[in-house]
Amino acid sequence: MSKISMQEAAEKADAIMLGTVSSVQPGLTWVHDASSDSGCENYTIDGKSTGSVTRGTIVMTIVSEARRGSLLGVVERYWKKSGYTITGVNSNKDLPAVYARTPDDFRMSVFVGHKGQFFFDIATPCFIESEVTPPKTQANGAPFEGENIPSPYVQSDFWSATTPIPSPSP
Repeated sequence: MSKISMQEAAEKADAIMLGTVSSVQPGLTWVHDASSDSGCENYTIDGKSTGSVTRGTIVMTIVSEARRGSLLGVVERYWKKSGYTITGVNSNKDLPAVYARTPDDFRMSVFVGHKGQFFFDIATPCFIESEVTPPKTQANGAPFEGENIPSPYVQSDFWSATTPIPSPSP
C-alpha cells in the first residue's frame, strides 16, 4: 500500500468519504470542502519524496440539535462496521465529534461546527508525491464559491425535525 501515489490515496479517501455520507439514511445534502496536500518532510519511499492529502465534505442539510447525536451515532456505527477504529469521541454539547482511522492509517473525523453544520475530514498517510486532482465523486449539493462556507440551508423532514428520534419499541 505504501508505494501508491498521492493521487491514488486521494481517490481512496474520496471513496471512504462517499461511503460514509452515503451510509446516512435519510440522505444528506453535501458539498466538497477545499482539498489540500502537503509534503512529508524527511520521509521517502524508495528514495522518492512523499506527501499526504486531506479531503473534506460539508453537510448542507440542517441537522437539528435534537438529531445531531443520532447522526454522529450513524457515522460511528458505519465506521465500526467498515473495520475502522474509533480513536476518540468529543461529547461536548455544542461541538461534538467522532474520530477514527482505517487499518492503513487514513484518519477521519466528523464534527459539528457553527449552527450545527456537520463536517467530514479525512487525511491520508504519506505516499509517493504526485499531482492531486479534485475529487471525482459527485456531490449532491450546490457548490459554493469563495472561502465563506454557507450555513446549512437544506430542510429535511427527518434530520431537521426538532424532536429526538423515538426509541424502538421493546
